[in-house]
Amino acid sequence: MNMLTLPPTIPILSLIWLSMVLPVALIAVVPASRATLIRVIGTGFALLSLVLSVLVFLAYDQGQSGFQFVEQLAWIPQLGIAYYLGVDGITVPLLLLNGLVIFTGALMSWNIAQRIKEYWILLLLLTAGVYGVFVALDLFLLFVFYELAVLPMYLLIGVWGSTRREYGAMKLTLFLMAGSALALIGMLAIYFGSGLRTFDIPRLAANVNFEQQYQVLFFLPLFIGFAVLAGMFPFHTWSPTGHVAAPTAVSMLHAGVLMKLGAYACLRIALWLMPHGAAEWLPAIAILTIFNVVYGATIAMVQRDAKFMIGYSSVSHMGLVMMALAAGTQIALTGAVLQMFAHGIMTALFFSVVGRMVYERTHTRQLGELGGLGRVMPFAAVMFIIAGLSGMGMPGLAGFWAEFTIFIGVWERYPLLAIIAVISIPVTAAYVLHAIYRVFYADVDSPHLHDLPPLTWQEITGALILAAVLIGVGFAPGILTDMIAAGVRPIAQQLQGVGW
Repeated sequence: MNMLTLPPTIPILSLIWLSMVLPVALIAVVPASRATLIRVIGTGFALLSLVLSVLVFLAYDQGQSGFQFVEQLAWIPQLGIAYYLGVDGITVPLLLLNGLVIFTGALMSWNIAQRIKEYWILLLLLTAGVYGVFVALDLFLLFVFYELAVLPMYLLIGVWGSTRREYGAMKLTLFLMAGSALALIGMLAIYFGSGLRTFDIPRLAANVNFEQQYQVLFFLPLFIGFAVLAGMFPFHTWSPTGHVAAPTAVSMLHAGVLMKLGAYACLRIALWLMPHGAAEWLPAIAILTIFNVVYGATIAMVQRDAKFMIGYSSVSHMGLVMMALAAGTQIALTGAVLQMFAHGIMTALFFSVVGRMVYERTHTRQLGELGGLGRVMPFAAVMFIIAGLSGMGMPGLAGFWAEFTIFIGVWERYPLLAIIAVISIPVTAAYVLHAIYRVFYADVDSPHLHDLPPLTWQEITGALILAAVLIGVGFAPGILTDMIAAGVRPIAQQLQGVGW
């Protein structure tokens, strides 16, 4: 049942991604000296995109199968390319995730003072690309939005970043472009191998008639190409570097949403359209993901830069997502999408505290140089603790249900890998608790940490929204799990149909 009804004549999905393009045009004609107006426009339209995403979430009918709010127009019919949009139980939560992260990220961007126009234009274009990927049901259209989401990262990090920003921006871009090239090979293989000469994703899924060996050959470049953006081992090294170099809002989008594009494309395209190839390669991929989970957590534990710690933590948590995809059962896939949502909110909250509240005031992220901040910024301490407990999988927070569902699903397929992956839980607890103590409750060694500027209303508002979502989903996970389970069911059935 849906909680409200939207008029069918309203192109709600187009309005969502266009709500990030229209402010680009408005900001482009605003003088750079009108900094406050630029910030208001960017933040206002980010809020509008969030509201539209909430409307889609509330109007989505969980009792109806298939895609909803469909918009379809012929674009280049000679090539089988269409402007084709729609959402299901997988994409609706991810739309909501993107709306939450861009709005809170916009609030955290009010301190940007250098090249304000260019910063907001690139930030909004990146977000438009993310929205487009989640709603596109045409492979070509999805790839266009995918590139739109990835390319602005180079300038956002290279111009407005901090630690080794040029190196971080270039490394990220080269890795992701290489991944895009591999994914493009796989997508062209689908287009030509299907015999349908169409990029229509639902139609391709309903007529999977590629030869088995053909799928085995091209599944791997398709999956790996997208998995690079998801930070899968051993292609993950760009991710922590990019996290550290990026400004706060970009780090929030990078870890909170952008990495999810890779995992989403692996699920929506590789697993759904090439099930025979998936059945052949997923066991090997599952072994790689265990390095993500355990190695990422272990490396996070020895970091002394708080941003690097969160970056490697993201490698570990996204490893759980990829491991669940490799399991391929309905429970595992449900856990994977729920983990995308929970981790996206959690890591956005982490970066808002570390990157904006702490670093902008203390000018350091080194754990050894911080201490006692709980006395001068208790709100930041509470927000960091909520994010940390969710990352640890503490009951009552969204991260618990995501990880618990993943471990159940992975155990069904790979019980030994599930047992090994559990090692990450105490390791995660160790580095999170150490960071909480070191940053907020250890003795203060530097006198300047006693007197710091108060938090702004933007910082408080953004953090409260993210924390409330983590707690709300933690107490009522059914608002997402039922929807997600219905969305992943066709993909799980496709895999079961080939004997997986």
